Amino acid sequence: MKALFPYEAVTGGVTVRVAVSYLPEQSQPAHGRWFWSYHIRIENGGEGPVQLLTRHWIILDGRGNRHDVEGEGVVGDQPVIDPGESYDYVSGCPLQTPTGSMEGSYGMIDADGDEFDIAIPRFPLLAPATAR
Repeated sequence: MKALFPYEAVTGGVTVRVAVSYLPEQSQPAHGRWFWSYHIRIENGGEGPVQLLTRHWIILDGRGNRHDVEGEGVVGDQPVIDPGESYDYVSGCPLQTPTGSMEGSYGMIDADGDEFDIAIPRFPLLAPATAR
């Protein structure tokens, strides 16, 4: 699993795994635009179902500029993840520098109505040397 999803964070019984890919076909380095896709897998190792309600991303570019992104759900969904199950989605991130990073948290709720945050691991956004 580590080979497919090299970045992971565990909060309580929930694991967030991340794989990231640079997308040269969507990037335009000559115009100051680099683009990555990231694949998230959220695994519920707990005893009861959990639902993802919100997201909070912290995106840093190569100059240290911070951009926070907050909103409901992910890719238009607020999935319920049963025990032993997982939820996957893919999204993307453009930057105006060839390097940066992302990290953050998801706001969750359990079957008892208790809300809690789970960590999204920090992962690098690194364009290959040929794209810099």
